[in-house]
Amino acid sequence: MIGRGTWLDSVAAEIIKREKSLTRSTSLIRVESGLGASGIPHVGSLGDAIRSYGIKLSLEDIGYKSELIAYSDDYDGLRNVPTGFPDWLNEFIGSPVSLIRDPFECHKSYGEHMSSILLDALDKLSVSYRFQSGSEAYRGGLLSDQVVKILENSSKIGDYIASQLGQTKFEKVLPYYPLCEKCQRLYVAEAYNYDTKTFKVKYRCSGAEIQRKKIEGCGHEGETDVRKGLGKLSWKSEMAARWAAFDIRFEAFGKDIADSVIINDWVSDEVLKHPHPHHAKYEMFLDKSGKKISKSQGNVFTPQTWLRYGTPQSLILLMFKRISGTRSLAVEDIPTYMDEYDYIEDIYFGAKKVGNPSELRKMKGLYEYINSLKTPNTKSPHIPYRLLTQLASMAPTDSQQDWIVKKLISYRQIKDGNDKLTAKIELATNWSKDFPTTAKAKVNLSDKERKVIQKIAQVLRTQSDPAVIQSEIFEAAKENQAKPSDIFPIIYQILLGSNRGPRLGPYSIDIGREKVAGMLEEALK
Repeated sequence: MIGRGTWLDSVAAEIIKREKSLTRSTSLIRVESGLGASGIPHVGSLGDAIRSYGIKLSLEDIGYKSELIAYSDDYDGLRNVPTGFPDWLNEFIGSPVSLIRDPFECHKSYGEHMSSILLDALDKLSVSYRFQSGSEAYRGGLLSDQVVKILENSSKIGDYIASQLGQTKFEKVLPYYPLCEKCQRLYVAEAYNYDTKTFKVKYRCSGAEIQRKKIEGCGHEGETDVRKGLGKLSWKSEMAARWAAFDIRFEAFGKDIADSVIINDWVSDEVLKHPHPHHAKYEMFLDKSGKKISKSQGNVFTPQTWLRYGTPQSLILLMFKRISGTRSLAVEDIPTYMDEYDYIEDIYFGAKKVGNPSELRKMKGLYEYINSLKTPNTKSPHIPYRLLTQLASMAPTDSQQDWIVKKLISYRQIKDGNDKLTAKIELATNWSKDFPTTAKAKVNLSDKERKVIQKIAQVLRTQSDPAVIQSEIFEAAKENQAKPSDIFPIIYQILLGSNRGPRLGPYSIDIGREKVAGMLEEALK
């Protein structure tokens, strides 16, 4: 098993092996993540940056200096107006988002506002990166050499795209979108001629179809020096330009842009003579209906939404857990990842046993990467997330933290409070405010277990003494030849979605005997 046993270690090892075979310098290995700035960033789009950060960590772990470039495509043209945004933005379809004013008036531009959402999330996750604005890269000449080489070879590139994808567009026009001097829009101006001596493209603003909507051009004809950044490369070659300009050695990508990556790899290798970076392909997150989570689908939730209810560690776990396979995702999954992080932490500190040595190594390595290879000295208090949300929903508003801590002490869950617990209570309080109803538990029960649960529900409806309730749970198990140690985890799963929990007698009184009985009876259905 390589390194710490995770997929991050395997990818890092592949990168080093490839770099050595290419005989390139490994004094600094840059990895890149693209940040979309034309729509609302969501948890899925954040994954690109976090996964690349994980590779950076793994490279550093085996002794190589690495840097993450967070490249914001803020020179991209606006293609549609996100739901809930002002209608006046429709006037700017096709305009670079870095040239559109911020509709919320808190940043210099629309593009900067969108980029800031992802950068804010990366900062809150303590991800180290170097930010690169796309508009500044073009206007500052950082991509000029690559743009010139691509346009000099535009015919060759157009033929290759046609042979690989059957798309003939770039056999007729240049893979470059000039910014129309008159209407200040991209995509609508068609570049049809490039002069290798003056470095200028000629164009006509004839219109384009953007997001299946015809956008009329203004009719202007002009020319522009491609070294001045008044335009941008098409998606079929821009990544290659970035890789060569910034010497990128790794970039992950979602399978939805696999065709573009194939073309960019070829452009990087054959035109720019920069061996394309090593890749890792990941599946997209789907919502519960099976649709891809994306700004165009209108089913996004932002990283900030996750961090309102979950810790940074729980969000990084989502990304580092694995890279292959499609996963459905919704806000309702956050409690599961909160508890799963606690479970992995228990394994790391030896509170939970894992028999398979390889699996143990992998789980420990995962925990170490989640914590940026700076693991805490001791584990935090592990309270089932749903227990915290239930207590938060009942706690008096003027003494919420103290009340919950006292209850947890009475349940023998903790001995005292601390800052980490305080932070978790705040997150659970947010959840209880926004999601007052509890999802129904799905637990498969044997006939014996069903009889025990039914009996416990009856006890809860007839007994009000917490000590009696506690003892009757043991009796219900024994009467049905079941081990209490097997029954308690089932009850906790039904009530809390966890295998552990508080002493059930006092907990049932606090939550409400009728409510707890109802939850148990609901599970029997």
